[in-house]
Amino acid sequence: MRFLADARVKGWVAVFSLFLAALLGEAAHARVVRVDVTRADVLEAKAWGKSGPYEKIRGRVYFAVDVNNPHNRQIVDLDKARHNSAGEVEFSADLYVLRPKLKGNGVLLLEIPNRGAKGVLAAVDGAKGSLDPTLEEEFGDGFLLNHGYVVAWLGWQWDVRSESGLMRLYSPIARGANGESIQGLVRADWTPAERTVEWPLGHVISGTIGGTGYPVSDPTAPENVLTVRECPSCERHLIPRGQWHFAHQGEQRVNPSDRFVRVDGDFQAGKLYELIYVAKDPVVAGLGLAAVRDFVSYVKYDQNAILHVESVLGLGISQDGRFLRHFLWQDFNADESGRKVFDGVLAMVAGAGRGSFNHRFAQPSRDAETTSSLLYPTDLFPFTDLPESDPTLHQTAGLLDKPRASKTMPRVFFLNTSHEYWQRAASLIHTSVDGQSDANESADVRIYFAAGQGHFPASFPPQISSSNELHGQQKANPMPRMWLWRALIRDMNDWVSKGVLPPASIYPHVRNRTLVRPAELAFPPIPHLELPLAPLAAYRLDFGPDWRHGIITWEPPKVGAAYTVLVPQVDKDGNERTGIQLPELQVPLATYTGWNLRAPSLGMPGYTVPFIGSYIPFPKTRAERERLRDPRPSIAERYANLAQYLKMYRAAGENLVKDRLLLRQDLPAVIEFGKKEWAYATE
Repeated sequence: MRFLADARVKGWVAVFSLFLAALLGEAAHARVVRVDVTRADVLEAKAWGKSGPYEKIRGRVYFAVDVNNPHNRQIVDLDKARHNSAGEVEFSADLYVLRPKLKGNGVLLLEIPNRGAKGVLAAVDGAKGSLDPTLEEEFGDGFLLNHGYVVAWLGWQWDVRSESGLMRLYSPIARGANGESIQGLVRADWTPAERTVEWPLGHVISGTIGGTGYPVSDPTAPENVLTVRECPSCERHLIPRGQWHFAHQGEQRVNPSDRFVRVDGDFQAGKLYELIYVAKDPVVAGLGLAAVRDFVSYVKYDQNAILHVESVLGLGISQDGRFLRHFLWQDFNADESGRKVFDGVLAMVAGAGRGSFNHRFAQPSRDAETTSSLLYPTDLFPFTDLPESDPTLHQTAGLLDKPRASKTMPRVFFLNTSHEYWQRAASLIHTSVDGQSDANESADVRIYFAAGQGHFPASFPPQISSSNELHGQQKANPMPRMWLWRALIRDMNDWVSKGVLPPASIYPHVRNRTLVRPAELAFPPIPHLELPLAPLAAYRLDFGPDWRHGIITWEPPKVGAAYTVLVPQVDKDGNERTGIQLPELQVPLATYTGWNLRAPSLGMPGYTVPFIGSYIPFPKTRAERERLRDPRPSIAERYANLAQYLKMYRAAGENLVKDRLLLRQDLPAVIEFGKKEWAYATE
């Protein structure tokens, strides 16, 4: 009897110990400390399809991460941030959620905000852009809401500019062992579109400050250096220190400033300037990656969360597609308990890049373009999802090695357009580093190439951009992306939720010569049209001996050999031969490219403007073609009339529906857009 009693006691002790361990374990890994929010109905409780009314949740999420947890060891300088009594680092982030009040599909679509903004409603629902969607037009046709998605945004970026509605991360700074400020070198570069006497130290995108950047800490430091060069590969020329200073034009006079630089004689349009300066107090930028990780873990695993979902899809556009590539590369898809957070990841138009998201003095807003944001830690080895080798670096690795090792691998879509092959080194995600062979592809990944598209679609009807920074030589490419992106979100959701395999990867290959070196491009000799000098190069960069610890020593970095970047081959019209071909390419009225050369007034006319492609219309008639000496057949020589064109256009759309790259419900809108394209091209 005593044996049985002892056994019962031991059994209850074991059960209690397991309960206590589970309780303590849950508390130890409940990384969301609290959430402060307000709630409001969306459009006065309007019903969205079968989902019913939605509510808007706005507020702030407060986090604490354990410095000693092995899943946090990749966060650079975490040990140098202020700790609370439990040995945790506290921080917070802005939150914005659109949630069905009654029922939904159980899926959270978390868009990683691009420099604090919200883009998915415009990109997928055709909405008018808004930082706080409130009006009917700011929800578009309600595609995501009608299908029951929880749609959310979480601030992850510390250097978002100060503007109401932008999502930001509130992160601590790193300090030395005795609490002293940490100093380091920071770099800024820019190419003005017009003459100007001063420039902000933060990153400028299309005329606005995309990131606030670091202020200069010592304006008189000898390490502060300003140079100018004629092109990205040209020699730097030092601007004497007495000819520039840190200052800003105030209302009455020029005042000293730690965030602007002024130069005697103006900054010249079309020249590339580079400033290296001393800054202090680096933000622990990698907590932005942890914030996304821990919020997703919270809504998946914490039954007391302000919302609960069955699965989570992460969507990132451009900068934030790079964020998601970086997120996976550094194993942030495993939470502090080692559980998988994202079930599916859609890294859209990210090219081969990662970003300045987790190193000392990181400037997350910096990217990589042809005439600015050069030589930042963006296009770095490894590029492919499975392991690849770089003989020059003596390294073998794959982008997704760590989530595979931690058994937290999500389903992944990598979608790129023509623009990313020309300006984001996208070929490197599926070729060897020397461009000689195609890389292998894993079962968890799909790679899609949207042929003939720009980084984002320009407005219709096509026109030359009125923006100085985007002023190209050709009309901007208006090919739509919305309908394709809707289908891919559906495909990813079906893959994650139902196990339905998505369409096979579609992209150009080395083996069949649909992916070639730029010199091998068979572009037709269209009169008065020049090709880019070269696609954006990706180099082997050396940031110094401490880079492996996330610390940049050398600014600018030492530049090694370039990787081989390839581009999609084109047909006799100049349209790309392979990839996801929307009806605009299957039944063309123009040549669509992902690049557009800079207008001569901008300087460096052989280089491309950011983001937009070109729309180069076909001649309308044979007589016009012969007069222009255009080698491309005219519209009248291709199609007898509108009816024939629309029949072919509809057939192209039907094929896309069959291939699950277009939703049946969107086909009428696609055809209606085709009518507008015909009217514009033939008027």
